[in-house]
Amino acid sequence: MIDIKLIRENPELVKENIKKKFQDEKLVLVDEVKDFDEKVREFKTKGDNLRAERNKVSKEIGALMSQGKKEEAEEVKKKVSSIGDEIEALEKEEERLNAEIRSRMMVIPNIIDESVPIGKDDSENVEIEKYGEPVVPGYDIPYHTDIIEALNGIDLDAAGRTSGNGFYYLMGDIARLHSAILSYARDFMINRGFTYYIPPFMIHGSVVEGVMSFAEMENMMYKIEGEDLYLIGTSEHSMVGKFINQIVSKENMPYTMTSYSPCFRKEVGAHGIEERGLYRVHQFEKQEMVVICEPEDSPYWYEQLWKNTVDFFRTLDIPVRTLECCSGDLADLKVKSCDVEAWSPRQKKYFEVGSCSNLGDAQARRLSIRIKGENGNYYAHTLNNTVVAPPIMLISFLENNYQEDGSILIPEPLRPYMGGQEKIEKK
Repeated sequence: MIDIKLIRENPELVKENIKKKFQDEKLVLVDEVKDFDEKVREFKTKGDNLRAERNKVSKEIGALMSQGKKEEAEEVKKKVSSIGDEIEALEKEEERLNAEIRSRMMVIPNIIDESVPIGKDDSENVEIEKYGEPVVPGYDIPYHTDIIEALNGIDLDAAGRTSGNGFYYLMGDIARLHSAILSYARDFMINRGFTYYIPPFMIHGSVVEGVMSFAEMENMMYKIEGEDLYLIGTSEHSMVGKFINQIVSKENMPYTMTSYSPCFRKEVGAHGIEERGLYRVHQFEKQEMVVICEPEDSPYWYEQLWKNTVDFFRTLDIPVRTLECCSGDLADLKVKSCDVEAWSPRQKKYFEVGSCSNLGDAQARRLSIRIKGENGNYYAHTLNNTVVAPPIMLISFLENNYQEDGSILIPEPLRPYMGGQEKIEKK
């Protein structure tokens, strides 16, 4: 959510930003907010004047009563009561208009960074850099579920019976590999100075509304029936929500956190992606990075976060590239974002394995996360990035480590988490 001062002082800037995101249908919201805000301020001024008048008139009652002028005092009381009714009506109207303003402000997109390329959708994202040499071996690499099934590591049919499409059982060495990757990611981030968290896996609706847009919420979140609780789609939701309605100390900034959680997603509208297997699932696990920092420090932390993911994948010798997300591909709360994509030797292309985002003060405004400053409190900036999200990361891992005999090599950093095992073989 942007600062309403921008709409008061520079509505054309807000409109231009909306146009850059190709959301022209939202242009009218800027004028509506501006009109409502002007009325709220008019009502507020009128209300303040009425309160001052009521206080002044109220003082006359005592004087009249002491003079024995009861009838005149009663008339003044009626006037005070009438003023009170008028103030109450103004307050109700203010409340209504403020609700109208907030509902519109919640969907007006955040102001994007000047460096963001302009484009309509993800097809216009811009490659920044590649890391590692993409290799296509001289032998065929099977589809990832075929690789895992040959190693007796997955049961999709049983998951279909218990839970439906988008779920899976991982088994044996593959299940252990899945956990090993998460454990290695945890220690990788701890070694980079991040504090490890296991957060709540369910959050209140007020937190959901604070961390994401309504469109994202509708497409992602599962609600617990009959309760004000939602299953998280990523631990970012809990970790940023941890600071709701808090005033944090400058001395404690920045908060650099790495969090593990299961993630639950509806995956509404996930089209055009290979369906069978682990590309789009309703349940997965993830190691995340979240930073709460001073506004001037968020560009620095943005660079650090996506570099952490690149470095993590490169320690496992998986080629990756970074893509700058264009304006039309940015979620409404984001100031700037880039995707990390891993190489798929089977498909001979890269695919997304993580996303790094600087949200500026958008989440902090929604959740009232402020920093206590010498000259008053101000909003913090929030950032997040994926360290690793198996099982989708397993796809790239298996393909890049697949051997002609069907076995999977285990890179050295993962071997301590696999009991020293160097290879996964058919049994």
